[in-house]
Amino acid sequence: MVADADGKKAPPLIALAAGGIAGGVEAACTYPFEFAKTRVQLYGHEGVRNPFYVVAKVAREEGLRALYKGCSTMIVGSVGKDAVRFVAFDSIRSLFEDPATHRSTTAQSIGSGMLTGVVASTVVVTPSERIKTALIDDARTGHRFRGPLHCVALLYREQGLRRALYRGYVTTTLKQVGTTGFRLGSYAALKDWERARLGWGAGAVDHPLASFANGAFAGTVTTLATQPFDTVKTKAQQARAVGTLECVRTVYAEDGVRGFWRGTVMRLGRTVMAGGILFTANEQALKVLKVVFGV
Repeated sequence: MVADADGKKAPPLIALAAGGIAGGVEAACTYPFEFAKTRVQLYGHEGVRNPFYVVAKVAREEGLRALYKGCSTMIVGSVGKDAVRFVAFDSIRSLFEDPATHRSTTAQSIGSGMLTGVVASTVVVTPSERIKTALIDDARTGHRFRGPLHCVALLYREQGLRRALYRGYVTTTLKQVGTTGFRLGSYAALKDWERARLGWGAGAVDHPLASFANGAFAGTVTTLATQPFDTVKTKAQQARAVGTLECVRTVYAEDGVRGFWRGTVMRLGRTVMAGGILFTANEQALKVLKVVFGV
């Protein structure tokens, strides 16, 4: 987790639980925009760039349930991903922070986030993203998968364990290195800046509105910096087997350099809200869990 405004950190199990709760809440609230972004990256804009229009179009033509195809996989993945992220980030950042003030430089915070991204991608993110993307792709192209577990079983029989769960690992890890580095790093740096330069106390820095604004800003920076990795990763993780280099060539052939930022507006529609929701939910979950367990 990211340290409290007073520099204190919650015990690892409390941080793990709070991160998992925050990840699940964020994924459930913003999944339709993730669905729209993934559709655009797989099949192109089709003349539409407004994420709200894509969501409305899918709901109208395919039903509301279609918008949540693969959602359960993402929620499970997000619970694990964000639980691992917050605990790993806290542990890694503590190695670099000033022991007296419990603060780190911006570079140290971002570097800690990057290392956290490697851990999260390997343990949780790549497998959950692979299955989520395959389910979304299959919903439009094949209708072979009855659900997440059936998808895993079928892909395992057809492609083996590595390709079934870890296709797109390199691009997913690169994206996670950038995403987690910028997201957690910039959020932690903003909190440190608010404490040091603005003189904000615990009440102000951890206020829900401040947490939401800081998280939304971190989400915006993260999206713009890591979109090319996300686009290639999505192409590589579709239902049929596709190599990473083939995906890069395909994206470039279709739209040129601009193609690597395909789905940016769709992703921003989710990540700005997701960043705010994630960090606000995490901070509030920590407060409740500390009271419940008397920490």
